[in-house]
Amino acid sequence: MLTVILLVISNTFMTFAWYGHLKHRSWTLLQAIIFSWLIALGEYCFQVPANRFGYGRFTGYQLKIIQEAITLVIFVVFAYLYLGEELRWNYALSVLCLLGAVVFAFWGRA
Repeated sequence: MLTVILLVISNTFMTFAWYGHLKHRSWTLLQAIIFSWLIALGEYCFQVPANRFGYGRFTGYQLKIIQEAITLVIFVVFAYLYLGEELRWNYALSVLCLLGAVVFAFWGRA
């Protein structure tokens, strides 16, 4: 559970680092890059421990798939609340299909 909590925190940081500047179109590209890199540093402070603690309990493949699923969920919330974008039906179905990868990654796991 600690791994998942750390991945949620790290992905929240990374979503803001990658996409937060889109709401601030008046920033120069250099400002956006510097701002994003400062946020990304926080992401690494949670991502590295999450993977270190989780590896062994999960395979590397499973850690990556968990991280991607968390990224999708966080991004949907971010895009809706922060960017003000609507979640259209085709986006929702796409997310559900990708979350199906999590089911397959853990299928038959003891």
